[in-house]
Formats: sequence, C-alpha cells, structure tokens
Amino acid sequence: MKVLFIGGTGNISTPSSRLAIEKGIDLYHLNRGTTKVKIKGVKTILGDITKPNGLSDLKKHTWDVVVNWVAYTPEDIERDIALFKGKTKQYVFISSASCYQTPLSYPIITESTPLKNNLWEYSNDKIKCEDRLMKAYREEDFPVTIVRPSHTYDTVIPIAIGGFKEYTTPQRILNGEKIIIHGDGTSLWTVTHADDFAVGLVGLLGLTQAIGHPFHITSDEILTWNMIHKILADSLGCELNAVHIASDFISKIEPSFGPGLHADKSETVIFDNTKIKTFVPAFKATIPFSEGIKRTLKWLDDNPEKKIFNKEENAQIDNILRAYGEL
Repeated sequence: MKVLFIGGTGNISTPSSRLAIEKGIDLYHLNRGTTKVKIKGVKTILGDITKPNGLSDLKKHTWDVVVNWVAYTPEDIERDIALFKGKTKQYVFISSASCYQTPLSYPIITESTPLKNNLWEYSNDKIKCEDRLMKAYREEDFPVTIVRPSHTYDTVIPIAIGGFKEYTTPQRILNGEKIIIHGDGTSLWTVTHADDFAVGLVGLLGLTQAIGHPFHITSDEILTWNMIHKILADSLGCELNAVHIASDFISKIEPSFGPGLHADKSETVIFDNTKIKTFVPAFKATIPFSEGIKRTLKWLDDNPEKKIFNKEENAQIDNILRAYGEL
C-alpha cells in the first residue's frame, strides 16, 4: 500500500509514521525538510503543500491513501481536492474533537454528536473543512475519511495552561511555584498517547469501509484535571502547588487563554470509542497517562532544546495569580 503523509514528523504523526513502516506500508512524506526527525524507511518528497505550483515531483504519483496532518482551513481543502481527486483511493483529513458541540448537551461523545463550536476559530475552520469534504464525497465521490484526535501527546505536555509545546508550567512545578488549574479541577478529560492513536489511524488506512465516515480516536482512560496535574507533578518528583481559578476569571485577566478553555477544556467530555474499535478491532489504548507522561518527560530530558520556557506566558500566569490574590 502506497501512502502519502502531508507532514508526518509532528507530535501525533511521527508515531503513526513509525507504525506504518512497521506494518510494511510504502510511506512517503511531503514536507519542507525543516525538522530533524528522521524515520527509517520513509521516502521524502520535498515540497510545500501551500505552494501547489512547486509540487511537480508530487504530481507524478498516484496513491492508495493520502493523509493530511496540516490542513486547517477550507482553502486548504479546496487545494487538496484539486490536487488529489482521481489521484488517491482514500483521503484522510485530520480534524479535531474540539469540533464537537460546545457546550455539550450530553457529556458522552460519539461520532454522531453535533459539530458546533463558535467559540474557537480553529475548531470552526475544521468544521468547515469537514463540511466541504463531505460535500465532495456526496457529490463528487471524493474518498474522504475524517479522523478527530483529542489532546494527543508524545513530545508535548497535555495541560491547558503553560504546556503543550511549552515547558512553562512543568518548570514552575520544578521551581516549587504556584501553577493554575482552571475551574475546580474536577471536570473529566481524556489525554491520549500518540502511540495508541497510531494503532487506530494506521488501521483505517486503505480500509474501504471507512470512506465517508468520521472517527475519533482517544484513550478510554478518564481523568480529572486535578489528577492530570498531580500525575505530572509526581512524574517530575515534585509536590503540586496548584491554585484553582475559574475559567471566566482567567480569560478576563488574560483573554488569550479564553478560547482554548471555553471552547475545549473547561467542561467534562467522555469519548465513546465503539466505532473505531468496530472498524479497527486491533485498536485499544493501553498507555495510561502515568506511564505516557514519563516517556514524554524523558524525551524532553534527552532533547533539552525542546524545553521551551515562555517568559511571556509565565508573566501572564503570574498576572492571573496576582489578580486573584495568590501572589
């Protein structure tokens, strides 16, 4: 099976690339060659998907599957439909679970949960992408499969404030400083290790029955935000010194934090993974956060240049704590 990953060396896509190679897939990456990630067995086509006129090498190929990890807007989708219509048997769009109804009317999410999120431009654009692709499927037989990850981690810290591609909150924990947990920390959340996600994603590649369908792929482990931060602190070998602050207060003091909280992380979500398990029987999330975060922290220790301490965001955290009377 000949597969193209547009991207393929990111936080989520790297483990999927490795698993695809292990499964004997003839895997190509289209990227600009700017990352240092090298995956044995992957063939690289150098190019920028945002500049279709410079993709002469890509246009020579036909594919069994194309996976776009870096499409975000309807314009990206129009470009891809033009590029790959008639050139691939399956097109996989990496969407986002943040597209689901916000706020939820029912906390257990299935693929039939409505898509509606007007609080975050990122999510709203992903919804528009899905709408355009499903229209192309219905009217033009464009062979789309939609995948919706949710807070998936490997080389990032999956917390709401001072984390993800930054090491700001982990460093504060190491320093014994106060950190912020939004709300009272008791709402339920799911974080998924990218190695687990990869099993579901790779299992969908070339699966004819998956065409025309959306899937989310997440862990079944359900944690509170208090537990997530406690496990992180324990994995760092430190005590947790957390201050609970309402999301409304956080976004009032520092509006840039608002969309990610109100549109995604401030309410309980529970994912029903029945559909991906039905289509890909091999899928089962086996890596608990207590194990996965240790892998991430070790990777960061081995790649200290990735421990990005954002001084501006650190100052914002201090500003919120000060306004709340905790500094």
